[in-house]
Amino acid sequence: MPTRETPMTDSDPPPLEHDGSRSRLRTVGVEEELLLVDEQTLHLVPVAGRVLESVPFDGSGAPGTSLVTEVKQEQIEVVSPPLQTLDELARTIVDGRTAADAAARNAGARAVALGTPVLPGESHLVPTPRYTSMLDRFGLTLREQLTCGFHVHVAVDSAEEGVAVLDRIRPWLPLLLALSANSPFWQGGDTGFASYRYQAWNRWPSAGPYDLSGGVDSYLEREEEALAAGVAIDAGMIYSDARLSHHVPTIEIRIADVCLRPADATAIALIARALVETAVAEWAAGVPADTVPTSFLRLASWRASKSGLNDALVHPLSRRPVAAGDAVLALLVHVRKHFTSREEERRVLDTVAAVLREGSGERRQRAAMGVRGSHRDVVAEAVLQTTRF
Repeated sequence: MPTRETPMTDSDPPPLEHDGSRSRLRTVGVEEELLLVDEQTLHLVPVAGRVLESVPFDGSGAPGTSLVTEVKQEQIEVVSPPLQTLDELARTIVDGRTAADAAARNAGARAVALGTPVLPGESHLVPTPRYTSMLDRFGLTLREQLTCGFHVHVAVDSAEEGVAVLDRIRPWLPLLLALSANSPFWQGGDTGFASYRYQAWNRWPSAGPYDLSGGVDSYLEREEEALAAGVAIDAGMIYSDARLSHHVPTIEIRIADVCLRPADATAIALIARALVETAVAEWAAGVPADTVPTSFLRLASWRASKSGLNDALVHPLSRRPVAAGDAVLALLVHVRKHFTSREEERRVLDTVAAVLREGSGERRQRAAMGVRGSHRDVVAEAVLQTTRF
């Protein structure tokens, strides 16, 4: 296997053969939240409604993709259809971002893949009854909420399979956060974090790592108990790092920042699918889920949020800090048998090697800041990177 210093190369030994036993590819879909900034000043601009009205999002630029509002008028979300192949996913992510940006430009704005606002500015609630109820209950937490995540939906055949997957992917999720980290700045200042989005998001009482369930009944009981506590207003507010979807037959992995570059988003989505496939295979073989405490996962996720790939990460098996490249390598070794083809595997490994070498969006944002010390330059560079594969 490759070492940390040279994570992946074309001369690596070939992977184990894919068994080809499944009659279909497990579908994967993505939801990408994007900030809206003024086309000239690059400050936040509350034009989500105008963006959606400016161009009918009929799929002409991104077939099957939809554009929807989020909680704030300074952001929109691009939602893909279920996809199967690497090329479909890569093309759909680029096309969806491009179509979103084109619609934003018709409203005098740009759509940009930043996990948090770089320049200072106020945000404005989308005035729906649900969001108004949330504002009444959560106050400042919602007023200040403006973060952009990357949600990956992977198909499962049943709730039973989905819960088995959720139980088995828990230790590996912090590494997806580290790979995606793209939010070092917040409202005009450097936060000292690689993913400050994760810190801000975890102000919600139902966000973050989740407990082991052991079965569907236990999972549903815990969800019912959480709602019965009268804190979250509905099941949609159970914001755990991964969960069963309530509207499509998938599990939804929610821990990642929106990625600055489409290539990184594509790779993380495919790793997520391979992680699910690995978990299903373990479940079928009777391999028990790791009983790592949720309190420990919170520590591992905090460390991934703090330093991303720039410092040690918690190894998902040994539970000890190791070099970031070694922790990521452990993830890739864990899922490597369950990419859908050698070409998919090669392209994912190449992209991850580039991220380890050059940094995630966080490092690129700080590099742009370092040239002239300008937060505006950070946003301007991010606008260019958002649709560049």
